[in-house]
Amino acid sequence: MIYGLLFFEFFKIGLFAIGGGLVTIPFLFNLAEKYDWFSRVELINMMAVAESTPGPLGVNMATYAGFNAASISGALISTVGLVLPSFIIIVIIAKLMSKYSCNTRVKDFLSGVRPAVIALILWAGIPLAQTSLTSDINIMIFVGILAAMRVWKKSPVFYIIIAALIGIALRL
Repeated sequence: MIYGLLFFEFFKIGLFAIGGGLVTIPFLFNLAEKYDWFSRVELINMMAVAESTPGPLGVNMATYAGFNAASISGALISTVGLVLPSFIIIVIIAKLMSKYSCNTRVKDFLSGVRPAVIALILWAGIPLAQTSLTSDINIMIFVGILAAMRVWKKSPVFYIIIAALIGIALRL
């Protein structure tokens, strides 16, 4: 039963999370409220691990969440469920784009989807901030890293390492 549910829920996320891994976050917060597979705090920890490990964020999150819910089998089923819709859609789009890429309706569709993707990413930031920015030191680290990112255009990995070192040094 849990395997079918994991596959179904992550298939839905994979089907509707247009725009990449960050767009999966609102869906995952919804799963945290709907099932006991992981809590909101565990979700924040999963995001930290998923951002720090190689691979796409959404796939890492699905794998971690599936493992949390049903061990290795759950991890595999969740990951396949998340990736399968994208695979199917990309195969279909690849066949159709060469034929319809100049079509104004296709261009209009893509122009309409872009703002929705941005809204989903921003919406993911609200519960993330509410759960993560719970102390003055966390807020100071956030503001400092954000300012540094605006000034010095370094790799995100650089800032993840800096933040990890600050967390270790301050024993957060």
